[in-house]
Amino acid sequence: MADDPQIETRGQSTSAGAGAAVASSSRPVQPSKLSRYESQKLRDWNTFLQYLRNQQPPVDLTRCDYTHVLDFIQYLDQFGKTKVHVQGCSLFGQSGPSRACTCPLRQAWGSLDALVGRLRAAHEENGGVPENNPFANGAIRVYLKEIRDLQAKARGIPYSKKKKIRKTRDSAPVSSTSNLQQMQTTSGL
Repeated sequence: MADDPQIETRGQSTSAGAGAAVASSSRPVQPSKLSRYESQKLRDWNTFLQYLRNQQPPVDLTRCDYTHVLDFIQYLDQFGKTKVHVQGCSLFGQSGPSRACTCPLRQAWGSLDALVGRLRAAHEENGGVPENNPFANGAIRVYLKEIRDLQAKARGIPYSKKKKIRKTRDSAPVSSTSNLQQMQTTSGL
């Protein structure tokens, strides 16, 4: 699609052409006065609106749902710069710099997550109702989690949330077995 504008996610640019999108809001926006986040959000919002207009038939924003968002995310994959090894690749599951292989380039999970966050905010700023925000749909979160897990497996780095360790006043980690043992020794059991 030669008329699609440029998308930038987390400092990575993905270009589908040099065309410009038209802003959906009636108030003029002066890019020189916007923060980097605000300008990215505006650019992403305009790109999403252009994507909806380019659909056959064109999709009105009021009829947009999470399936259009998923299609948009999948469409952006073709402009990715992150090598994601497939199961049959000899480099699948190996961390570190990769050698040359035929595995596809994809959008990085973190870039897509940030993009969805900006579009979620832009939807509400442009008159969207939070309850009907297609970017906040559970299916989007599930899809992003699947991408995160797939990319982590392909790199050989498991993604796991770090668990917080509660600390006592003495700043020693609290463990239920150590507390039980302490109580037994101090009570003489």
